[in-house]
Amino acid sequence: MTFGTDLVRCGWGEADPLNLAYHDAEWGVPITDDRALFGLLCLEGAQAGLAWITILRKREGYHRAFEGFDPTRLADWGEPEVERLLADPGIVRNRAKVRSVLANARAVLELTDGTASFAAHCWSFVDGRPIQNRWTAMGQVPAETDASRALSRDLRRRGFSFVGPTIVYAFMQSAGLVNDHVVGCFRHAEVAKLGRSIRIP
Repeated sequence: MTFGTDLVRCGWGEADPLNLAYHDAEWGVPITDDRALFGLLCLEGAQAGLAWITILRKREGYHRAFEGFDPTRLADWGEPEVERLLADPGIVRNRAKVRSVLANARAVLELTDGTASFAAHCWSFVDGRPIQNRWTAMGQVPAETDASRALSRDLRRRGFSFVGPTIVYAFMQSAGLVNDHVVGCFRHAEVAKLGRSIRIP
């Protein structure tokens, strides 16, 4: 944990102003919107092998380049769009990662089939309520869990890529499926309270 002004935060939360803002306002807040979850999953995949701060710095570029992560639009994109994206300095220019966003868009459309909810599907792996952990130090937080392994297997079976169990656990932490703020962090109790009032579509 680190101390910034009079607040106690998770240790990573003050490493950079963008990290601090993300930690204080977004990390662990439950997300139940399909497109927001899809976009976050793609960003977590883009992070593979990189620091999250790299993705935070390029997040606006990603939303612009991938048109707000609308899967219905991205599902129709092909190699011409991949080549265009690989020339865009606003994103991580990795061919496999770019292609994975388009493949994941097609996979999420097949999963939802126009009627189902991607959010409901993801949240079903935690029984519709955030897992409330009570770690006292960041070193206790696992890189993956049984739930992330189960969701990872499910997504890969459905054609998603860059969804290994570690990436999926980072997604679950970010999207609030699990509250991994350490108990001494001022956000732990706030995020736990938000989790008690969520409504899954």
